[in-house]
Amino acid sequence: MGKRVGFYIDGRHHEAEEGANLLQVVLSFGMNLPYFCWHPALGAVGACRQCAVSQFKDENDTRGRLIMACMTPVSEGLRVGLAHSEAGAFRKSIIEWLMASHPHDCPVCDEGGECHLQDMTVMSGHAYRRFRFSKRTFRNQYLGPFVTHEMNRCITCYRCVRFYGNYAGGTDLHAQAIRNHVYFGRHEEGALESEFSGNLVEVCPTGVFTDKSLSRHYARKWDLTTAPSVCVHCGVGCNTIPGARYGTLRRIRNRFHHEVNGYFLCDRGRYGYEFANGQQRLRQPLATAEGAMVPSAADAALQGVVQMMRGGRGVVGIGSPRASLEANFALRELVGADNFYIGLPAAEHALLQALLQHLQTGAAPVASLREVEEADALLLLGEDLPNTAPRLALSVRQATRNASFAVATRLGIPPWQDEAVRDATGGIRSPLFIATPAATRLDDVAQVSWRGVPDEVARLGYAIAHALDAGAPEVPGLPREMHQLAEAIAHTLAEAERPVILSGCGALSRSVLDAAAAVAHALHRRGRPVRVHHAVPECNSLGLALMGGGHLGDALEAVRRGQADTAVVLENDLFRRGPRQEVESLVSGVARLLVLDHMYHETVAAARWVLPVGTFAESSGTLVNSEGRAQRFFQVHTPEGPIRPAWRWLGEVSALHHGGPPRWPHLDAVTAACAAAIPALAAIPEAAPARDFRIIGQGIARQPPRYSGRTAMQADRRLHEPKPPEDTDTPLRYSMEGRLAGAPPALTPFYWAPGWNSAQALHRFQEEVGGPLRGGNAGVRLLFPAGSGGYPEAVPGPFTPPAGRWLLLPLAHVFGSEELSARAPAVAERMPPPTLSLHPQDAEALALEEGSEIRLQLGGALYRLAVSLRQDLVPGTAGLPVGFPGLEGIPLPVWTELTGGGSE
Repeated sequence: MGKRVGFYIDGRHHEAEEGANLLQVVLSFGMNLPYFCWHPALGAVGACRQCAVSQFKDENDTRGRLIMACMTPVSEGLRVGLAHSEAGAFRKSIIEWLMASHPHDCPVCDEGGECHLQDMTVMSGHAYRRFRFSKRTFRNQYLGPFVTHEMNRCITCYRCVRFYGNYAGGTDLHAQAIRNHVYFGRHEEGALESEFSGNLVEVCPTGVFTDKSLSRHYARKWDLTTAPSVCVHCGVGCNTIPGARYGTLRRIRNRFHHEVNGYFLCDRGRYGYEFANGQQRLRQPLATAEGAMVPSAADAALQGVVQMMRGGRGVVGIGSPRASLEANFALRELVGADNFYIGLPAAEHALLQALLQHLQTGAAPVASLREVEEADALLLLGEDLPNTAPRLALSVRQATRNASFAVATRLGIPPWQDEAVRDATGGIRSPLFIATPAATRLDDVAQVSWRGVPDEVARLGYAIAHALDAGAPEVPGLPREMHQLAEAIAHTLAEAERPVILSGCGALSRSVLDAAAAVAHALHRRGRPVRVHHAVPECNSLGLALMGGGHLGDALEAVRRGQADTAVVLENDLFRRGPRQEVESLVSGVARLLVLDHMYHETVAAARWVLPVGTFAESSGTLVNSEGRAQRFFQVHTPEGPIRPAWRWLGEVSALHHGGPPRWPHLDAVTAACAAAIPALAAIPEAAPARDFRIIGQGIARQPPRYSGRTAMQADRRLHEPKPPEDTDTPLRYSMEGRLAGAPPALTPFYWAPGWNSAQALHRFQEEVGGPLRGGNAGVRLLFPAGSGGYPEAVPGPFTPPAGRWLLLPLAHVFGSEELSARAPAVAERMPPPTLSLHPQDAEALALEEGSEIRLQLGGALYRLAVSLRQDLVPGTAGLPVGFPGLEGIPLPVWTELTGGGSE
């Protein structure tokens, strides 16, 4: 916190930090001042001139001079006037000129009703259009399945290219100009390449960039039922606001969390939601009769499930890292803790347990994404973050700018002066060292990008640790170049004030995780305030690891030994988890199989009974992200038919099976039971207020005040309209009745304030613009380092590929590798075709070229794939896309032989 100074706004005395951005301070005080080009995450460039205020020399000056608030630092004695007539007239004229070529098509614009341009036009007082000449017009571009382009609405604020290029690192969207015409688009039509392109929809203050997936099932903002939620498409745990109408999800918007996602989401999290509306949804119980699956009534299905469980010798329960803690715990209680398995193959199970051990016993705390952004030196080992944890990768990208901010500060340039900082510092960056098996989209901001197989990445990590601390294991047979690189990286990390070590499970390598832990431990022993962050595969991977349980191989062994002939599978397609032969052995080895899920898949097809459960938008529960933060997601809408939360189905089955009433009448009860039974999860009830939380006796409204059509939404089916559903699990209400003001961050379903209908209304909910939300950060941290760990002992040997064999490595893709989002049409359109990636040197040895067919035999199955050539791969390795259709369940890494498609 810097020095605070006194200054005056409209004659009233205020205090703020010296050098702070005047516009940001004004908005933080709750005052209204229009703006367009400024954004709290992007800084100021003074492009739109909309935030003009009058500056006065002293209290006797009544004329003043016009300045732009977004370009003005707060200083001692500064006097400005927001309400000064000259400033008001200037702002009104600016908006009139900006609107000169605007089409004024609000009734048909997707942005209508939540448009920042509309808000600022009203705020500026411009109400009459005097322009009577021909308008400037543009041809729009096809920009892919995520974003619709309508350039005629542009007001040239430059936010789009500043976010897309400067902030997110995209290279295919630019400002292109001729004379007085400026065009924001690509050099040619085509899908925007960045995995953050969807943020243009929220960044753009007009309707130039709009949500194309929403357009397919459009509803106005005020007609969407919303609730606070958490993204389910990776382990980062970004906070989201899903919106629903007529029983279907319509869109996902960003929900600000100061420590996690901030202002932005990745495209997988923003557009992956449409799986919930797909044709493969399970919407009613199913039973297998005479070899075919037939629908069943809910009561009959429950009775059938109970009879099935009573008739067996024993039962195993297989949980899921994409299901909530409450659902997994309900399954654990149904089958018993000794019979509960977390639904992962042995290798991934061991990886998560090793990661959990490092986080619990190590000395370095886990860095939040905000703390990653504050790092002044970063080491990334083995993880392709842009494809496995995109929002974390975006934070890493921002961290590399900290060196330029430090230089700018020494030059007297405020860090929010974005263009000035970039011009004055010449693009200097904080050091980022990347060691991965293949190239990543962070390489452009890295000081060093080094390639190696996972074991070689681990050897480099151990060498860095040994260079930091002689007590760390020494790496035998280390080449001189690697030794020099390790020494250089160690020196930089040791000099850093806020070093961060990043890794994860993406390489499927225990040695990489151990090496990252060794570097963190060595830095701690050097007295450096090191932090760590490890990417995990799914939205509740870390939560399930904290819950504990065996792996899929253990479940199969229990079935083989005859301990169980009944299995209950929760939200898990087992055929994605392990080799087909093993999964088929497990599925066929049980005489009775119950599956609870919301999607149809191969495991569902093998079940005797299927119970349909709610998606993240149709149920509530708790997830634990890669930071170890437990966060609550809330039901957005009530589904039609017998779809229920998984924990409720399992509670009813347990009650019927054991006799007596359901153990958990509401969500709080099962959450509390889970917290009481598992010490590592004892704090999860604190993730959000309890269901009896009220503000002045009222719950929280899911519907905004302008919500329309409630009394006519079902008029096409029946005249009598039912009352809104009751939510007995949460403080949220399915109506407009309720409070928004004063809602804690974990319960805030949308952002709106008088005069602020767009996403910019967020600043009315923050302690200060860009800072935490009022009421603190949502969720509760579960992991705190004990400092009792030491160095792992096993240093892997050097990589020596045997003749005629290749090490097959996992290659994740942001669009396609995650199960649920891959079922969303927009995301599926961005999935690349599955290929086997080879270094050109290896392809030449196999007489293969780009596009050639190649065959590989894995686990008794034959795969035929096209070849793609990649210079960034290490010779002797091959890359296989993770999780793509037809490639699920392959255990990686694995040594394999490769055969050209024409060979026999």
